[in-house]
Amino acid sequence: MNTVLEARDLCKTYIVNKRQNNVLRNVSFSVNEGEMIGIMGPSGSGKSTLLYTVSGMDKMTAGEVFFCGKNLSAMREKELAAARLEDMGFIFQQMYMMKNLSVLDNIILPAVRAAKHHESNKKIAQRGRELMKRLGIAEIAGNDINEVSGGQLQRACICRSMINHPKIIFADEPTGSLNRTSSEEVMEELAKLNADGTTMMIVTHDVKVASRCGKVLFIVDGNIKGEYVIDSGANLRDRERSLNHWLMEMGW
Repeated sequence: MNTVLEARDLCKTYIVNKRQNNVLRNVSFSVNEGEMIGIMGPSGSGKSTLLYTVSGMDKMTAGEVFFCGKNLSAMREKELAAARLEDMGFIFQQMYMMKNLSVLDNIILPAVRAAKHHESNKKIAQRGRELMKRLGIAEIAGNDINEVSGGQLQRACICRSMINHPKIIFADEPTGSLNRTSSEEVMEELAKLNADGTTMMIVTHDVKVASRCGKVLFIVDGNIKGEYVIDSGANLRDRERSLNHWLMEMGW
């Protein structure tokens, strides 16, 4: 199985009021092709910082991150930006969209900007519509972003993250601003994408969300305290129960 992402002794330090804050401390882990990895931990444990650092959105202080065999820590900013645009997908808790664009235009924007796709805008738009149909939101393609529900908008964000056929999707609390019904619908879609082979790394505080993953890393004070592999053959309720039990043992 190919390794998509590997962190080796990753460290991230901030200086706040002349004091050193070690947010990540010698973190090492890997994500294989087709895996869905959950990152959990208490508030302030370094979950989001880990996601931003391994995806090249934030600079690491020390260590190395390899993405599809390429050392991100050795890349220049322009190379990093190209890798994020063309080979990575991102989903955030806050559903950032351009207010002056329709839902469909927001979805296809990364593909229009990506240099590797020598496609007509018509062909890119068709791919965007196919993704929207796949996620059950085809009817809102021409809507403004303030004319749709939060659940629909987050599914549109999933479509946008998929538009350039990414090698991995990074999701930071993708259901954090949704109600329970919308949250379950969004996670159902992410689970389907993963079942189709899309590699994912998801930061979440929600056990229900994390139980959809195949493996969960528990981070405390910038260190990975434990790793739990979830039984893929169990039903969702049993997966959630077993994960919750393990988290309690970890000090959740």
